[in-house]
Amino acid sequence: MQAAYPDSDPMPLPPEEPDLDACCGSGCNPCIFDLHDMAMERYREALRAWRKRQSGHEHGVDRKGGGTERA
Repeated sequence: MQAAYPDSDPMPLPPEEPDLDACCGSGCNPCIFDLHDMAMERYREALRAWRKRQSGHEHGVDRKGGGTERA
C-alpha cells in the first residue's frame, strides 16, 4: 500500500559518504569520517521516524493521530 502523503513527507536520504582520500590525515577532531558517522546517525533516526509515520498512514492514521476513514 502506498503512503497517503508521498510528496509531502519524502523518505530521508542518506548523507553522501566521503571519499577515502578526503581525509587529510592530520588527526582533525572531528575528522571528516567522524562527521559522516554523526550524519549517518541523524539519518538513521530520521528514517526510523519516517517509517513510523508511514506505518501510521498505512493503518488509516493521519498526521494528527486520528483516523483517515470517514463514517
